[in-house]
Amino acid sequence: MRVLFLAGRETEYARNQVLLAALQRIAEVDVVASEHKPRSLLTNSILLAARAAPLLLRKQYDLVFVGFYGHLIMRLIAPLVRCPLLFDAFISTYDTLCFDRRRYAPDSLVGRAAFALDRSATHQADRVLLDTESHIDYFVSTFGLPRASLCAVPVGCSDSIFRPTPLPEPGGTVEVLYYASFLPLHGIDVILEAAARLQDEPIRLRLIGNGPNLTAMKALAANLALDNVRFDQPISQSELAAAIAASDLCLGGHFYAGGKAGRVVPGKIYQMLAVGRPVIAADAPGNRELLTHDTTAFFVPPSDPEALAAAIRELAHDTARRQTLANGGRSLYHERCSEAVITRQIQKITAGLVE
Repeated sequence: MRVLFLAGRETEYARNQVLLAALQRIAEVDVVASEHKPRSLLTNSILLAARAAPLLLRKQYDLVFVGFYGHLIMRLIAPLVRCPLLFDAFISTYDTLCFDRRRYAPDSLVGRAAFALDRSATHQADRVLLDTESHIDYFVSTFGLPRASLCAVPVGCSDSIFRPTPLPEPGGTVEVLYYASFLPLHGIDVILEAAARLQDEPIRLRLIGNGPNLTAMKALAANLALDNVRFDQPISQSELAAAIAASDLCLGGHFYAGGKAGRVVPGKIYQMLAVGRPVIAADAPGNRELLTHDTTAFFVPPSDPEALAAAIRELAHDTARRQTLANGGRSLYHERCSEAVITRQIQKITAGLVE
């Protein structure tokens, strides 16, 4: 099978990385994508579509796969495609701009354009991939897609980078890790409010990342006079795997209530499970599709700093329970989220389309 793979975001973006690797295990793949994060998704999409056009005209492919972020690419190349077209939508542009990042009103010109882009891009594909059944429900109800055209494939992560390691030996201080791009849906204010309730405990929180809400969150930490929280800049995937391995407990999120935050399983949860760390996650529909409370993760209600603080405190003082959650989460990852599992899913989906 010969496949053309395109993606608006870089190939090292976690979602693209896993799906491209899966395709390369089962097919001969031509890749038209950037290795590094582009400055402009619009410009990058136009350039990639221009690079793909002659390939689509000269070569015969069995499948064209458009990865993340591919909404703009779909609109540009769809008329040239003469074989099955598989699109990993992964997110909704409309939901991201109007509800997740809250940059535009849904009925604004940009909001309506984003809605039209999502609808047209997904309707042009023969099959659309998302990450959870809850996310599929959103696309079906919002954009009028037939459910049969959508498949849920977990985000997963690179097994070669996020490898299982033993939990650190219990020490005097429990190290808690969270990382994100500091968007509203992450609910980092909930984490900081929880940290304020843990000031007198031998617990330290490390927050890694950068993004729109970072300045506001640092200001909130200062207002709360937190001395148990450390902010660090983004790091590479290999450094992130090492940071997870060095932690006693991980926060998976998303801790904001409602919207996209409740429909998805955060990508960081897969990485934490793969390394074998106990995870505190929001009790939300997306997470419930994968995780089981007190078996593979510890659930807390979203937007509830008191409950999050109580969960951190409880697990910080119970080494055996942390080990049980770590073991359960790692087993779950191996059974349902590993690269081997995702490769089998992609093989089945692509075979069905090509046949």
